[in-house]
Amino acid sequence: MFELNIDKLYITHENKTLVDIQFNLKNSTALIGQSGSGKSLTLKTILGLLPKNLEKTFEISSNFELGPQNIGFVPQNPFTSLSPMTKINRQFFCEEEKKLEMLTLVGLQPWVLQRFPSQLSGGQLQRVVIAIALSCNPKLLLLDEPTTALDNESKKTIIKLLMHLEKKLNLLLLYVTHDIHSILDICENIIIIKDGQIVEQGKTKETLKNPTHSYTKKLLESSFENKEFRV
Repeated sequence: MFELNIDKLYITHENKTLVDIQFNLKNSTALIGQSGSGKSLTLKTILGLLPKNLEKTFEISSNFELGPQNIGFVPQNPFTSLSPMTKINRQFFCEEEKKLEMLTLVGLQPWVLQRFPSQLSGGQLQRVVIAIALSCNPKLLLLDEPTTALDNESKKTIIKLLMHLEKKLNLLLLYVTHDIHSILDICENIIIIKDGQIVEQGKTKETLKNPTHSYTKKLLESSFENKEFRV
């Protein structure tokens, strides 16, 4: 099984601490927090895409080689992550046979390759983005709010797909979101982050059933308002 250890991640800007965390990934994990909590900065550090105006100190280790060949990334909005004037076929960076294999893996037909993004639905576009992310055969898949831009039915479909892919491909997932509903079935562990600090972490269902930190409780209250939470 693949593992990723963030032994130290310290990000500052103009003497202000933005992120100061450490955690280990040994199975599917959700990183939960409100906007500005440091979730996206954490992902960008792992991807090597942190803005140059930010100062960072980090120590990251893994039992696989870290690099673009082993890390897949699914961005937040499929409508803006693909070039609107380019057919899907040319948005992959792999051989034709691999493109077809990836489309089949995410439940899409070959005709999708000849379409422009505007000719596909949101759910189809997110499947395309996932297929592109998987085309390098990654060990680690980073997900940045992958269901935010989708309707409820498409959200359910994408979550089921991700659960299937995680098991089939033996993927290590880091799922960043503020939508607690979306991670209940897919992420075994959960990390709650506030103002760049980890305030609570543990098994997902146990943590959500019996949260200990007031911030986690507030997140649950706002996320599950008027809804029944079952584990």
